[in-house]
Amino acid sequence: MDYKAILNEIKPNEAEKNEILDISNEIISKINQIASEEEIICEAKLVGSVAKETFLKGNGDIDIFISFSLNTSIDDLKEKGLFLAHKTAIELNADVVEKYASHPYLTIYINGQEVDIVPCYDIENSDQIKSAVDRTILHTEYIKKHLNADQKDEVILLKKFMKEIGVYGSEFKVGGFAGYLCEMLILKYETFKNTLIQSSKWRYNGVIDLEDHKTFKLFKDPLIAIDPTDKNRNVGAALSLEKMNDFVFASRNYLSSDDDKRLSFFYPLNRKNISKDFILNSFNNRESKTILISFSLPKMAMDNVYPQISKTTQSLKNKLEDIGFKIIYTSFWSDEKAIGLILIEFDSWRLSKYDENIGPKIYYKTACEEFIEAHGDNVFLKNQFLVQKKERKFRTPEDLINFIFKNEENIKILKIGKDLKNSILNEYKLFSINEFLDNLDENNPENDENFLFFLDDYLNPSQHLKR
Repeated sequence: MDYKAILNEIKPNEAEKNEILDISNEIISKINQIASEEEIICEAKLVGSVAKETFLKGNGDIDIFISFSLNTSIDDLKEKGLFLAHKTAIELNADVVEKYASHPYLTIYINGQEVDIVPCYDIENSDQIKSAVDRTILHTEYIKKHLNADQKDEVILLKKFMKEIGVYGSEFKVGGFAGYLCEMLILKYETFKNTLIQSSKWRYNGVIDLEDHKTFKLFKDPLIAIDPTDKNRNVGAALSLEKMNDFVFASRNYLSSDDDKRLSFFYPLNRKNISKDFILNSFNNRESKTILISFSLPKMAMDNVYPQISKTTQSLKNKLEDIGFKIIYTSFWSDEKAIGLILIEFDSWRLSKYDENIGPKIYYKTACEEFIEAHGDNVFLKNQFLVQKKERKFRTPEDLINFIFKNEENIKILKIGKDLKNSILNEYKLFSINEFLDNLDENNPENDENFLFFLDDYLNPSQHLKR
């Protein structure tokens, strides 16, 4: 396999790297200059994949951390950090978005580059950590010290492979491998190919412990990757079992493929005939029933919205199954701008008119008398149990969903994301898949190529993992 040819396409060239470093240095110099003028004791540093030289071509998002001494109060760190970031953005004429992780930080946009400016504490080891972002500097220093030039290329190959099979990124939406975890894998297994060979043999609770901390018993995650800089942290904690299994499966498929097919793993999936009509015909061919619930998004970071959509989807699935509907799959999607969607596909979607309420065994006389008194003539004996025949309140999924989302009282029966409640109560819409796709048009936010790709992936699970 000619990995050099692949690297020529996916690795940033010198011009791109120099441009990114020039922007980084300009921002760092400006922050440090303003800090000096304002007599604020701190230092701006370049961290992350740009500093480690492990970023993919066209994905050189810049991370600059402003480190403050440990005796700085958290309030001062937030206030002074944001002040420096805002003033830097103003002086460099950059666009600004304020965001929030463990504390507020700024994302600025300058010369086509996205730059995160994050205040943190200047720590020397994990025992000094005061906020979740502090360890990033330790991670950067560790990788720069241990990862050699050839291994940086191996990391880039691994990241690209993971990106194209859909397992790269530790944010909730993906639940995959963090960049730091990719770098740790190369330090452990040395090359991209050997990483795939070894991962193809992974089992649940596998351990990667580069510094031999021996603290793996603290964790119960699918993959345990002990942070070399913090023995009490699992770098793989955000990796879902699903995405770990996807990586194992894709690794096996890659290794068993010829070179032409292996090459395709480094590029986006070759989708054919992905049109509204094609997707609609594919759903109709399944002879199931699929419904979509649409709602507007709350105005907040998507990293906080996705867990709430997931929670709401799972709770709704549980309620539907509790009353007898058989669900094949559920999923959710968002354009990350205006709309969220919950998808539910049913194997059975219309219930009989009557249900059975199982009562006590016939041997418990008092309990049986109370059950008969409570339920009257609609009680009969079935095997050894008294059973009440009762008419169902909800016979279709739409009946139950419309009841739940009718008002604030009814919606309490769901475990719903707190920031989604008002959006769903006020603006939810319920569609069959046919209705939804039939009504797509050019001015509709749902008419997004990414949405059709989402449906294509739903209809064809694992297609990214085998080429």
